[in-house]
Amino acid sequence: MAMIQSYAEKILRARVYDVARESPLEPAPKLSQRLGERVFLKREDLQPVFSFKLRGAYNKIVSLPPEVGQKGLVAASAGNHAQGVALAAQKLGYPAIIAMPTTTPDIKVQAVVRYGMEVVLHGDTYDEAYARAREIAEERELVFIHPYDDPEIIAGQGTVGVEILRQHPDPIDAVFVPVGGGGLLAGVLAYLKFVSPSTRVIAVEPDDAACLDAAVRAGRPVPLDHVGTFADGAAVRQIGDETFRVVKDHLDGVVRVSVDEICAAVLDLFEETRVIAEPAGALAVAGMKKWLEGAAEGNDRSLVAIQSGANINFHRLRHISERTEIGEKKEAILAVTIPEQPGSFRKLCRCFGPRSITEFNYRYAHSREAHVFVGVRLLDGEKDRHALIDVLSSSGYAVVDMTENELAVLHTRHLVGGRADALESERLFRFEFPERPGALAHFLELMSTSWNISLFHYRNHGAERGRVLAGIQVPSTDRGDFDAYLQKLGYPCAEETENPAYRLFLR
Repeated sequence: MAMIQSYAEKILRARVYDVARESPLEPAPKLSQRLGERVFLKREDLQPVFSFKLRGAYNKIVSLPPEVGQKGLVAASAGNHAQGVALAAQKLGYPAIIAMPTTTPDIKVQAVVRYGMEVVLHGDTYDEAYARAREIAEERELVFIHPYDDPEIIAGQGTVGVEILRQHPDPIDAVFVPVGGGGLLAGVLAYLKFVSPSTRVIAVEPDDAACLDAAVRAGRPVPLDHVGTFADGAAVRQIGDETFRVVKDHLDGVVRVSVDEICAAVLDLFEETRVIAEPAGALAVAGMKKWLEGAAEGNDRSLVAIQSGANINFHRLRHISERTEIGEKKEAILAVTIPEQPGSFRKLCRCFGPRSITEFNYRYAHSREAHVFVGVRLLDGEKDRHALIDVLSSSGYAVVDMTENELAVLHTRHLVGGRADALESERLFRFEFPERPGALAHFLELMSTSWNISLFHYRNHGAERGRVLAGIQVPSTDRGDFDAYLQKLGYPCAEETENPAYRLFLR
């Protein structure tokens, strides 16, 4: 408790309001009615840089001796921290160098440039940009401004907690906080647990970047093998040492949410505020909804979700929109095998009853049976999905539930209808290509000319990594060489050769 008290005092002394504003704590009537709780949104998306990050950045930079700041600052970021550092540096008249991955969308790069700071584009990932920023700081003897693992950063972010308790003086049952490196969580938790220890603090992180959950299980910060970048503002490989030290003994829970659940929360926030949150900015709402599914029945509880940011690449909206129905549990994606004979479609459709069909893909492939890829709007969420599968199965159809199958949702639905006979030794992989010129050329140039690309599908989703599906014919005698190729390529990948979406629709 001494550490929590020390941080609470540090938070109360934090200087943030030279650049930040006290963001509103707004009631969310639509969510409150739907969830049966009193829901409030802490609107950090309304800050001058559209995220909370400027609080910690300014508090850290203003704490430096002027002669240190005037020499120059260095930071690494894919977006929000970069803008916070740039605004703080401009306010204080300090020069700054921001290292960003080459895959960073131009809108985020230009946002930093507009503050008059130097941008260095380096590497395909945040980790590579971070390493370069550290090198620059050491070479030029400049101060490095860490995005989260610094007591002054944590204290600045903790002012969000001060405002929540001041704006809602009545008891708060739980506060949901998005987690990347943990700076916001550590600051908010430290203040709330010191002033209002009965208020539960629940951390929310993406399923594919759950570094806090990994640390909780291991008892210490540990690096993740792979980090998904859909919620790029929370895509961190390892929780901070200091942030974990602050939260580990006081946290009331960690909730992990899927891409589909995040997309559904983006829609929730749009309907509530008419603002489009970035995926990381919607994490808290997604986590709150999931937490309530497993929580005991409450009595009109007061719940706060921190809407942490709205720096979204516009071109990502198509992908988010596509995934929202599944995230809301309003759509099921099914593969159904039917007889290849006249009248089969009509008979199948009768099984759907009053449900609307949202998607229907089919291509003749076999004289005896047909595989159809069908999307169905559900009447009653998850319960209705299972009921529909039971109806189809009892009617004699073979059914595979594809609703949570990434290969099916991302790629197969766009490829149904294309098949090739007698493809020997084909293996199927999902890749994540960095969104930069030369990524495809690198993929091809390293590949042996004896291997044939038999399938290729790519769609731009406005993210830092492109999702690619590739079929490659690799003779069994070349398996060792092919594994070495994947290792040298260095792109995140997963083999999908045994995935039923591939077996049913693409083989």
